[in-house]
Amino acid sequence: MTSGPTLLIDASSLIYRAFFSTPDTVRTPEGNAINAAHGFLRMLGRLIDDHDPDRICCAADQSWRPAWRVRLIDTYKTHRTEPGSLQQEADAELARQIPIIFDLLALCEIKVIGHADYEAEDVIGTLTARARGRVAIVSGDRDLFQLVRDPDVYVLYPKRGVSVVDRVDEAYIEAHYGIPGRAYRDYAVLRGDPSDGLPGVRGLGEKLAASLLARYGSLDAIIAATHTQGQGIALGKVRRDLDYIERAVQVVTIATELPLQEENLTRLRGDPDGAIYSLAERYGLTNTVNRLINSLRSGR
Repeated sequence: MTSGPTLLIDASSLIYRAFFSTPDTVRTPEGNAINAAHGFLRMLGRLIDDHDPDRICCAADQSWRPAWRVRLIDTYKTHRTEPGSLQQEADAELARQIPIIFDLLALCEIKVIGHADYEAEDVIGTLTARARGRVAIVSGDRDLFQLVRDPDVYVLYPKRGVSVVDRVDEAYIEAHYGIPGRAYRDYAVLRGDPSDGLPGVRGLGEKLAASLLARYGSLDAIIAATHTQGQGIALGKVRRDLDYIERAVQVVTIATELPLQEENLTRLRGDPDGAIYSLAERYGLTNTVNRLINSLRSGR
């Protein structure tokens, strides 16, 4: 019998998706919005049904904008701190719903792991490095594409909820970006990412970044070429911005060696803690939680 994968869920990413995709008319008996919890737990049940994991973990942001990353590049995620931004509005509501989600996950014996001054992606990177067998990473954050390693590590990238996902492996990266399958981090450094406040190498853009990686294979090889093969337009841009590149590599690279406590991530396949039923009823999530429990019990 083939063993199931380890399912590593970027909880921060999926909770935000659930918040924006589930109507805020979904409410508790007291009239408070509970849409993010409802949507996230339904997504989690669907992922378990579709991928039948043997191990499950939800990674959480202890800091979605770590101070050490901001010190390296001060524009990192700056736009998300602006008063009135979607991030600010969502954070205010999610501050109430996220503890409810995490309490319900704990009663289902699903670990939620974070680490001080690091993002969920860094927890996922560390757990991926430790894992044995297949690892399925679930996130709407493309930065996690840098962890892809055929045949064992792939990303499930949501397209419509989690009912339709792209399975991102090295062939997917090669086909969609025209770069080597393990060069996504280097591509992100060169190209930049406006959604994260990373400007990239000035004047380079997606096409030139991809063409350099297709030719040289890695960022290290590109930098070496700036010293040995003259300037040229694209190499000249890289040479000019070597200071930025050095800092951006540190910001973009996902941590893989955080000192996380060892946790048993084995999936619960029996009955959860009975306290879950009264908690679910309190927040108007009885049907949603029952569906999740049924998903946990099903499979092999």
